[in-house]
Amino acid sequence: MATYSAKANEVQRRWWVIDAADQVLGRVAVKAANLLRGKEKAIFTPHVDTGDFVVVINADKVRVTGKKETAKTYMTFSGYVGGHKSESVKQRRARHPELLIENAVKGMIPHNRLGRSVITKLKVYKGAEHPHAAQSPVPVTEIH
Repeated sequence: MATYSAKANEVQRRWWVIDAADQVLGRVAVKAANLLRGKEKAIFTPHVDTGDFVVVINADKVRVTGKKETAKTYMTFSGYVGGHKSESVKQRRARHPELLIENAVKGMIPHNRLGRSVITKLKVYKGAEHPHAAQSPVPVTEIH
């Protein structure tokens, strides 16, 4: 019996919607990353994009545990002298809450060409509204 290897153009892609309201950030990110990679499918192939599209709503209502709201910092560096900027989870949530989930998911997928193509299937929105109703996304029920 030969090992099955999925082909990218034969993959059936579904749409999922995750409601992040009152969910822990890491658990939402794990679920989204697994759906994006296609790890929950029987045809999962590590070097092929077999994943689905994921829409995350209510990104501004995601929870973090412990003291992370004030203690955890996100750092960026422009490459110029004095170009170091850092902000806490609380500041980032006020400025651009979608980045909280996007960065968490981005860290959980491969850091190569495959990962860059996989992350384009992630759509994150601040509120409960999203423009992907025509794709009839299925709500994700269990987030452990």
